[in-house]
Amino acid sequence: MPASAHAPRRAGPRPLEVALLASVFTVAACGLVYELAAGALASYLLGDSVLQFSTIIGTYLFAMGVGSWLSKYFERQLPAHFLRIELLVALVGGSLPALLFLANAWAPHGFRPLLYGLVLAVGLLVGLEIPLVMRILRRDVALKELVSQVLTFDYLGALAVSIAFPLFFVPQLGLVRTGFVFGLLNAAVATWALWLFRHELRRLPAHALACAATLLLLAGGLAGAGRITSLAEDRFYQDRIVLAESSAWQRIVVTQGRAGLRLFLNGNLQFAERDEYRYHEALVHPAMAAHGHPRKVAILGGGDGMAAREVLRHPGVESVTLVELDPHMTRLFSQNPALVRLNGGALTSPKLRVVQADAFRWLEEGDETYDVVIVDFPDPTNFSIGKLYTASFYALLDRRLAASGYAVVQTTSPLVARQSFWTVVTTIESVGLRATPYHAHVPSFGEWGYVLASRRPWRMPEALPDGLRFLTPPGLAALFDFPPDMQRVPAAVNRLSNQTLVTTYEREWGRVQP
Repeated sequence: MPASAHAPRRAGPRPLEVALLASVFTVAACGLVYELAAGALASYLLGDSVLQFSTIIGTYLFAMGVGSWLSKYFERQLPAHFLRIELLVALVGGSLPALLFLANAWAPHGFRPLLYGLVLAVGLLVGLEIPLVMRILRRDVALKELVSQVLTFDYLGALAVSIAFPLFFVPQLGLVRTGFVFGLLNAAVATWALWLFRHELRRLPAHALACAATLLLLAGGLAGAGRITSLAEDRFYQDRIVLAESSAWQRIVVTQGRAGLRLFLNGNLQFAERDEYRYHEALVHPAMAAHGHPRKVAILGGGDGMAAREVLRHPGVESVTLVELDPHMTRLFSQNPALVRLNGGALTSPKLRVVQADAFRWLEEGDETYDVVIVDFPDPTNFSIGKLYTASFYALLDRRLAASGYAVVQTTSPLVARQSFWTVVTTIESVGLRATPYHAHVPSFGEWGYVLASRRPWRMPEALPDGLRFLTPPGLAALFDFPPDMQRVPAAVNRLSNQTLVTTYEREWGRVQP
């Protein structure tokens, strides 16, 4: 019979057992952090979050399976093997975010191979860890009790970190620091194992030196995490970075260069100071001026306050409701002096109310109607944003429009992403709204598109607010004329169930990437 069948009954767990189960909890937490960090970075830098997380999770689980299978070849000196694997996981997993950030900045063509290579390596090593712990514990714990205890602590570790990762670690530490912190935890487990099994380990001084060296390397990485991030981002953004923050939803970077201040979300340009007025005037005033007397306005997205600035040029506006998911955005653009200067203090206007909510749910859960709704979301680079361009979303938008109201949607480039642009038009029409497309030239983006949505026909306004730098009543008509290379092409309806727009957008914009 196996030795575990004769394991003595004990009144309680031994200290060694407690220590190893605590290690299982830590190992599971660290492994999941590395997986989540890889997925987050891939979705930031490659787009299409569903695809990136799916392929990374699949690769990671496959590698874990291979690691578990290979563990059968480790027969002797199990504590020593466990210690070495922990140190390798600490080094590879802990440095994973830093290496990927640097690769994206300095060797972008090598980013994807490095990403999956690191995920495979971490998964393989994590797959080796748990079987080795179980075999070490099996010397003292009955098999039935062993499996339940190890799996319980494994899943508890995964649960704890899956909650803390988006809510605490990324917003407070950033991805690079988070990687090094958990690498240090893995190295601490290895050091703990060194102490627990000091009487069994051969070449104890060599193992102690390896633990110390790993801890020092990771501690150095943690101390220099800010410098690593700055080095990578300075190279990637080229202009001087004046502000960089991570929230639970995105990486927010503001740079200063020849174009003035520029805002990037997850590496994608949102505006440049030198020409953002073109984008925002074109977004806001055709709908506002055509309505005639808009009193209640909603802005979905637009946490930078630029659209709100333009809305408040209309003196008849009585209230503006700004619905922004990320509180970091509204905080930055209402408190940072340089950014407040850009939006003219719009976010602190007594007419404006900020709602921190997901726009889809906000539309779904309320019933208040608005004269004008400005929809200013980032482009549909992934499925979480893509849902805000679906027929389901526009049906909810229709319900929140007053009978004579207008909505306007920023809608990517009709020149570069022609089919994506007309997909949005087709999707708006599919819910029974009239769609009136138009475009404007914004040098930082090129030819950019918008779509007006309403129940009544859109009419050309006779007047615009004073002080505009781009739009004029005589020039407005040109925005609604589409030359042959931007004219309508057949396009499918973008639905929650298929999200064809995300795939189309990625394909079309991928053609112009360097």
